[in-house]
Amino acid sequence: MGQVSIGELILGLHLAEDESLMERVRDFDDRMAFEELVKRHQKKILNFFYRCCVQYDKEDLVQQTFLRLYHYRLKYKKSAKLTTFLFLLARQVWIDELRKRKRIERLKSQFTKDSAKSSKSQNSASDARFDVGSALAKLSDDMRMVVELGVYQGLAYREIAEILKIPEGTVKSRMFNALRKLRAILEKK
Repeated sequence: MGQVSIGELILGLHLAEDESLMERVRDFDDRMAFEELVKRHQKKILNFFYRCCVQYDKEDLVQQTFLRLYHYRLKYKKSAKLTTFLFLLARQVWIDELRKRKRIERLKSQFTKDSAKSSKSQNSASDARFDVGSALAKLSDDMRMVVELGVYQGLAYREIAEILKIPEGTVKSRMFNALRKLRAILEKK
């Protein structure tokens, strides 16, 4: 049997069905097959986020969708079209993004309220930011890291747990305690 050239291999990838490519990604961790899937579907996913009225970061959400596709490759089953699975992942990325934005806005709002209470005599916004910054400096490193990743970087608890290599419940507990301590510090001022 003769050898297959790179050109024939790429042509074969181009002609392969999505589901076959995804099976190659799942079974053999085939990077070329995954790249072909990204090329085929990235524009569709970008348009999906555009139609969801994503103002910013559409490209980042597309990237997150494909990262999830790769992450969940071992769970893929050829029971439906790959695009169904892909749009399901894209929808979940969008829901997670909305939750993250709401959580960030809620936390920012709470910080702003706490800062305003603690600095009624101070009128400038820079003073309020300084109060929050100095309050953050009083937290333990573990708590400050959770607040930094969750509030300022907008990561989900699951992602923070992966980064810090701690259980998700520990992340939630640290966030709760950190926000409680921040509130107490800011109210004293």
